Amino acid sequence: MAEELMKKEEIDEMEELLEDDSPKGMFMTFQVGKELFGISISYVNEIIAMQSIAAIPEVDDYIKGLINLRGKIIPVIDVRVRFKMEPCEYTDRTCIIVIDVKSTMIGLIVERLADVDTIAEENIAPPPSLGRKEHEHNKYVYGLARTKDTVTLLLDPEKLIRQDDIVTAMEEVRKEEQS
Repeated sequence: MAEELMKKEEIDEMEELLEDDSPKGMFMTFQVGKELFGISISYVNEIIAMQSIAAIPEVDDYIKGLINLRGKIIPVIDVRVRFKMEPCEYTDRTCIIVIDVKSTMIGLIVERLADVDTIAEENIAPPPSLGRKEHEHNKYVYGLARTKDTVTLLLDPEKLIRQDDIVTAMEEVRKEEQS
C-alpha cells in the first residue's frame, strides 16, 4: 500500500511538471535496463500506472496490446522489448507514458520514471554511429545529453514506432471500438 501511494505521488509530481507552459528543452526521462532515456515532453500527454492490457494477435512482440484510457483505446508498446532487451517483470515502478505521435496516442511501458529535465541544446550531441547489432536502440536515438553525472539517450518517438505498426494497432483499435 505504501509503495502504491509512493508511486501515485511520483506520477502526480511528474504530471505537475508536464503542465509547465515552456516545454522547449524539457525531457521526460526514464530508465530501461541500466540506461537512461529521454523523450521531449512536447510528445508526452500523461503518465499512468500499469493497468490491464488486452493482447492483439499477430503483431510484433514489443506491441503488448491495447488499454482503455477513459474510454479511448490506446495501443501500448514495451520499450525494453522494442530495444531487443530481455523482457522483465513489471513492478510497482513500471508505468505507461502516453505520447502523441503523428496524431496517434501510444503508450510506452517503461521500467521507472526518472525526472523531467531541462537540457540545453549545447548539451546535446549526436549519437556515435555504431554498426553493431547489439546497439539496436541507437537507431531511435537522435542525441546524447549530458545531465548531472550521467548520459541520457534522447529518443525520436517517430522512429521508435514504425508506421506500419501504428496502422496495424489502429486497425485493432477500430475493431475494438466497433464491438
